[in-house]
Amino acid sequence: MKQTALRRAATVSAVAAAFVLALAGPAAAHVTVNPGTATQGGYTKVSFRVPNESDSESTTKLEINLPVESPVGSVSVKPVPGWTAVAEKSKLATPVKVHDSEITEAVTKITWTAAGGSEIKPGTFQEFDVSLGPLPAVDQMVFKALQTYSGGTVVRWIDEPATDGTEPENPAPVLKLAAASATAAPSAAAPAPAAEAAGDKSDSGNGSAWGIAGLVAGLAGLVLGLLAYRKAATPSA
Repeated sequence: MKQTALRRAATVSAVAAAFVLALAGPAAAHVTVNPGTATQGGYTKVSFRVPNESDSESTTKLEINLPVESPVGSVSVKPVPGWTAVAEKSKLATPVKVHDSEITEAVTKITWTAAGGSEIKPGTFQEFDVSLGPLPAVDQMVFKALQTYSGGTVVRWIDEPATDGTEPENPAPVLKLAAASATAAPSAAAPAPAAEAAGDKSDSGNGSAWGIAGLVAGLAGLVLGLLAYRKAATPSA
C-alpha cells in the first residue's frame, strides 16, 4: 500500500514537472515579424527578428519575400549598421491603386547582407525594421524568409500557417491584418516606436502568464505528492 502511494506521488510530481518545463521553456527560435498585427489600409513599422540557432556558425544574410498577391505601395527599410539592404521590385500581374495612383510594380523582396564582423553570432539575434503601407485588405501577409549561415546552410522559413492551428516545422513570419474600424484612429497616426513597444510588451506578457501558470501547476503536483506520501506513511488506527 505504501509503495503504491509513493509511486502515485512520484508520477504526479513527474507529470507536473514536465508540464512546467513545457510551458516555461523557450519557443522554437525562428524568424518572426513584430508586432504580429496591424490594420488594413494603414501604415505600420514591423521588425523582422532573426535569432541565430547555430552553436558554431553566424547568420550572414536574410531574405524576406513580400507577398506578390497582396502588394504594398510604399516600402522603406531602416539602415542596420554593418548590413547592406537591397529592395527588389517586380512587375505586378494586375496593377493596384494606392492613394488614387495606379502602380504597376512593387517591392517583393528585401535582402540584408552582413559585412565582415557584423554577422549575427551564436546566442544573439538581430532586428531588421521595415515601414509598410498602405496595407492590403487581406486577413494576413505571409513573409517567406531565408536565413543564410556562414557555413553555407540556408534555413527556409517558408511554411504557411496550418488550417488546424498547429505550427508548421519551418513557419514563415505572418502579419495578421484587421479590418479598419470607422471609429478607430488611422494606424499611420501612431508613432512607430509606440507600436514596437506595444508588440514587445504583448510578447513579454504572454510569456509571463504561461510561466506563472506552469509554476502553479508544478506546485500543485508537488503538494499532491506530499499528501499522498504522508497518507501512506501514517499508520491506520
